[in-house]
Amino acid sequence: MTIFNLGSINLDYFYRLPHLVSAGETLSAIGYDIFLGGKGANQSVALAKAGADVCHIGAFSKKDEHYLNGMRDVGVNLNNISLLETESGHAVVMVDNNTGENQIVISGSANYQISKEQIISALVEAEETDWALAQNETSLVHEFFISAKEKGLKICYSAAPFIAKQTASLLPLTDLLVVNEGEADSLLKYLNKDVSALGLPHLIITLGSKGARYIGEEGNFSVLPFEVSPVDTTGAGDTFLGYLLASISQGMSMKHAISYGSAAASLQITKKGALSAIPSLQEVETLIKENA
Repeated sequence: MTIFNLGSINLDYFYRLPHLVSAGETLSAIGYDIFLGGKGANQSVALAKAGADVCHIGAFSKKDEHYLNGMRDVGVNLNNISLLETESGHAVVMVDNNTGENQIVISGSANYQISKEQIISALVEAEETDWALAQNETSLVHEFFISAKEKGLKICYSAAPFIAKQTASLLPLTDLLVVNEGEADSLLKYLNKDVSALGLPHLIITLGSKGARYIGEEGNFSVLPFEVSPVDTTGAGDTFLGYLLASISQGMSMKHAISYGSAAASLQITKKGALSAIPSLQEVETLIKENA
């Protein structure tokens, strides 16, 4: 089973700060780094580390190609990434050195140069047992989901950065929607519906330090988080998503899959960075056993 991820690939310009910047404030950084990131890249790496077969569909600047080794080294299939002359997508990530909370500004750049031909080519070998995954950081998400649905793939939509109109338009195609609590509230207000009226096969609402809630064909329940001391929350949601979907694709129940996602995210926030902090499957399984 393969997971086809139409996903962003960014360079993260990472600033560690004594506190998050207020309007009009100039602040000196405590530390500075450049990391490979983007929601799509983060999720592909988390999927691969969790043991999934993942094919990434995306675009990146040719001059920055060496940064892709962070994906290649963990086993992500990069055959459907276009290397372009344009600038890579990028993000400015500001992290509070005391709390681990962050502020992020992104620029799509190459992520919005993905072609329909790329999508068609990538899905040629797709089978009905496969999954299609996308976020809101690239072009052609709707077209990708339509093409995947025509091939019989199941659709996982990680609807972030959240756009209510786009998310609502893609619900009829979506088998599994993953959003945080604020995004879920915004979607329900936009649609003027109760969560039970969305009609999704599977909905997961992440609740940060309160864990996650599931509503769908396998019931209505919550999964508690693992207690850790956070260092940096950047990429926690992507890590959760990758381990969650990999576990589902390997036949786990939703409850067990959410536990794997929660454990992975809990470990990820104990380290600096996003993609580089994603834990191994062995680390995740150890944490789960320790808390059984």
